[in-house]
Amino acid sequence: MYPARRCSSLLHRDLAAVCLSSLGTHPKKSGPLKKSSFPSSRVHLPPTRSNSSPVLLSSLQVCQMGSSSRLFSTLAQTLSSAALADPHVDTDDYEYEQADPDALLRECEDVLRNRPPRLHRDFMMTRACSLQNAPIRVMQWNILAQALGEGKDGFVRCPMEALKWSERKYLILEEILTYRPDVLCLQEVDHYFDTFQPVLASLGYQSSFCPKPCSPCLDVHNNNGPDGCALFFNRRRFQLLHTAHLRLSAMLLKTNQVAIVATLRCRFTGRVFCVAVTHLKARSGWEAFRSAQGAHLLQQLCELTTQSHPEMDDENLTRVGETEDGIPLVVCGDFNAEPSEEVYRRFMTSPLGLDSAYKCLSEDGNTEPPYTSWKIRPSGESRSTLDYIWYSERAFQVDTVLKIPSEEQIGPDRLPSYHYPSDHLSLVCDLSFSQQPHRFM
Repeated sequence: MYPARRCSSLLHRDLAAVCLSSLGTHPKKSGPLKKSSFPSSRVHLPPTRSNSSPVLLSSLQVCQMGSSSRLFSTLAQTLSSAALADPHVDTDDYEYEQADPDALLRECEDVLRNRPPRLHRDFMMTRACSLQNAPIRVMQWNILAQALGEGKDGFVRCPMEALKWSERKYLILEEILTYRPDVLCLQEVDHYFDTFQPVLASLGYQSSFCPKPCSPCLDVHNNNGPDGCALFFNRRRFQLLHTAHLRLSAMLLKTNQVAIVATLRCRFTGRVFCVAVTHLKARSGWEAFRSAQGAHLLQQLCELTTQSHPEMDDENLTRVGETEDGIPLVVCGDFNAEPSEEVYRRFMTSPLGLDSAYKCLSEDGNTEPPYTSWKIRPSGESRSTLDYIWYSERAFQVDTVLKIPSEEQIGPDRLPSYHYPSDHLSLVCDLSFSQQPHRFM
């Protein structure tokens, strides 16, 4: 038992306008949701602790599949689940009974009590923040597909016990609940419909999922369907204006990599911006391929950020009409590319005027972190900087950035591990608009 496993209260923001715990219960389209008892965890709890406490999220109606309702147990779902026949089912047409994020976080900590404490990470403030300009917290994370972690990736120093889904999903959710992003961008999601979509919907998030056309997860026995990219946003704070699912091309050929681009309007200020999430081709030797994918994505982003939408006010329409500006943009992703690669240089020098938020951690303000992924495979140890949060430098300012844990914190067995669920570290930053709009909605 690890009594030190506690979440720092400093990481919990108390802005009433954006705090997820302030979400009220919305009218239900499909009637009240039935609650049932939560199956007992596989963790062997100490006899002094009670294992009969009520569980917040036990079963949620997710989507209609033909004539019958498909019910998922949110956190207790096993890996034997059948994949959805149609991965593009719009589950956000349903309303969910709202959960208390603090209570759910305590539930995660309770289940994980026999594991080491999670990595403690502090935020670095890059500039003085204004309370009148509430920042947008953005989280980028490749969470490691369950099928790949257990069946393909070969993490030789990570025990299989540490990867079992019955507990690893709690580690992932604990990380998200600790930082409570307004915008959450995930890669390698192969438990979207049975875990992340219903759980995060109950916490006030609207979302979109785009699977890979030919996911490697499908080659793994007892897989849970294809992995892909998922984008979540706080539906209380943002209104969705448009969503685009992209299949990236390289050298005129369609590839297995995808992206989601959402155009959002802030309900409090009326400001409009685009958020994109992507996951480029992995492995060495594919640098030119990744560069071509990045070029295609940048082309698509240029087009999408110059489109107008009926819900825009006059000021936002004016911005779109100015071709040198367009809609402000945030791009999150696992680029599988070091800063020395051409695809990184493409994003740094694109006409979209993008910069990387995590350069703010360096003393010179121009250097990426030494690593965002650290793993040991049969081929050897790999420490790489692969993940990025890009933002429109003209429109946003970086207020705070979540620090990268030290080598000592990560440990000699690297990632994933008993105390961290993925081989990639989460990236979190707070972005504020550089200028306030002339009028508020």
